[in-house]
Amino acid sequence: MAGRFEGSAVVDRPIAEVFAFLANGENDPKFSPRVQEIRKTTEGPPSVGTRYESKVKDAGMTTKREFELTQLEEPSRIRWAERSKNLVTASEGGYDLEPLGADKTKVTVFNVLEGHGFGKLIAGFALRGARKDADAFAARIKAAIEAS
Repeated sequence: MAGRFEGSAVVDRPIAEVFAFLANGENDPKFSPRVQEIRKTTEGPPSVGTRYESKVKDAGMTTKREFELTQLEEPSRIRWAERSKNLVTASEGGYDLEPLGADKTKVTVFNVLEGHGFGKLIAGFALRGARKDADAFAARIKAAIEAS
């Protein structure tokens, strides 16, 4: 079973600032409490092909994750794909940014969750939880960017 969730928030920052913050995956722990640690494993600034390794805690289980940036269209579109093999993975995810005047940006975040093996049985639960938290997740992104 695979499914998508998404959430949106309006950030009180210019679109270029929001893009720069979100393109840097090492900022993820600032808004995602499940991310315990993360590091960039490729050289240079974030670009297509940049990879991040992280340790996350979901439903009491700690797992290692690896993500790759698959698309960066400054200043409005960021895409990634999970390259690690876990029970439930984010096969696709991203941010869509829309300017709302000079100093406001609408951020829409989404992920497509997919179950593998036993994960096919629990992916629906993970997806329901993610959908329930989607707007709160977007609000945490907003708060982190505005605090930076």
